[in-house]
Amino acid sequence: MDNIILLFLCLLVGVLLQFIKTLPKNMHVSLNQFVIYVSLPALALFYIPKIEISTALLFPLGIAWLGFGLSFIFFYTLGKYLGWSKKLTGCLILTAGLGNTSFVGFPVIEALYGSKGLETAIIVDQPGSFVVMATLGIITATLFSRETLDAKGIVSKILFFPPFIAFFIALLLNLLQSDFHLLLQNVFLRIGNTVTPVALIAVGLQLKIERKSKHWNFLTLGLFFKLMITPLFFFILYKKIFNTNGLMIDVSIMEAAMAPMITGTILASTYGLKPKLSSMMVGIGIPVSFLTLAFWYWFIG
Repeated sequence: MDNIILLFLCLLVGVLLQFIKTLPKNMHVSLNQFVIYVSLPALALFYIPKIEISTALLFPLGIAWLGFGLSFIFFYTLGKYLGWSKKLTGCLILTAGLGNTSFVGFPVIEALYGSKGLETAIIVDQPGSFVVMATLGIITATLFSRETLDAKGIVSKILFFPPFIAFFIALLLNLLQSDFHLLLQNVFLRIGNTVTPVALIAVGLQLKIERKSKHWNFLTLGLFFKLMITPLFFFILYKKIFNTNGLMIDVSIMEAAMAPMITGTILASTYGLKPKLSSMMVGIGIPVSFLTLAFWYWFIG
């Protein structure tokens, strides 16, 4: 419960900071960079070495990888048909294709399914959502931003993306069945824990609810896709087509129904992909998701 309070409190702090005139106008940019260059790498270095790799991971892993692919196909096709700008298309792919599987997901899953459910949630998040964000996410952000890079440039962007470097180091340790010294692990965890407050304050600094905003229709479409279409897709795929059931499947579907990922929004904003819309996707998506999550818990229960 304290994690949920933290989410709303940090978002509110960010909104209130907009009214302090002495703060730099681009303060959110610095906070975004801190999350990308410091907090996210620390999280990877703490969690990835501890994950047990097995074929049982395929269903929870599919939530992030297939979910992002579904988002790409849906919004790219729709954007082409309706003549959207590249920035708008890229924004919706990123924010609707990446779920908040940790900061919202972990406390919700633990409350509903206990520690066993949390084990599945960590699989969905770390080798799933986190790695998709650090690979497919950075590719998408680059392709749909103003930058025009060739294949070599895109590969370079990924390889030198700080969270990806950290993921590669952590994965190597995992394969070697090793980990950092306990002292370093504690340091990484404490630094990684800054992701939620710093990222949400940055989102709050950019969040502006304007009734006449041109973003409302896109916001509604993006959230409907993320909160309703995506979990429905996995419900049909896992429970009806693959005919699988159990705690892991239920938790995976619930994780598919989470609000947009905070760091996905940071990535979209950093690359200039409709920062206002991306902030609204998180700022409005998180509270709305608690209503839709209640529906999905009842529906699959």
